[in-house]
Amino acid sequence: MADTVHSEQQEGGTRRDFLYLATGAVGAVGVGAIAWPLIDTLNPSADVLALASTEVDLSPIEVGQRVTVTWRGKPAFIDHRPEDAIEAARAVPLDELRDPQTDEDRVSKAEWLILVGVCTHLGCVPLGQAVGSARGDYGGWFCPCHGSHYDTSGRIRKGPAPLNLAVPPYEFSDDTTVVIG
Repeated sequence: MADTVHSEQQEGGTRRDFLYLATGAVGAVGVGAIAWPLIDTLNPSADVLALASTEVDLSPIEVGQRVTVTWRGKPAFIDHRPEDAIEAARAVPLDELRDPQTDEDRVSKAEWLILVGVCTHLGCVPLGQAVGSARGDYGGWFCPCHGSHYDTSGRIRKGPAPLNLAVPPYEFSDDTTVVIG
């Protein structure tokens, strides 16, 4: 008789353990089902993901030509620099720069300069992309709002802007295509 009670307790314990595990599993699935939509709202929306990167065909851009594309809702400047602009940018001594960066650190291919076209002073869009527009004292870009002058590498040379024009993350997928972002 003692053996019968002992085996019933073992069976009862086994059933109770199963009920605890089953209840815990159902509870965990329920918490996951409630939490997932909340966590999913933290992901970027489809329109933001679409703007996360911009692919640009560089083949129609002539040497000396500058184009503007949109990247993450901001203008991105692409400059197909001629040899004299590259040489001018590389000849600047770093001790003359407010935000010292070599030209080589700002480009991956010397002839292509890619920048975020937003002045680092107050967020204006500098002039210098269109043919004949003001390019400032250093041949790069000029922000007429407060007089910031950038050189042919997008580095601040004169005016109130504290930093160089930003270089976005980019990579060349082939010789004529760049992916910004």
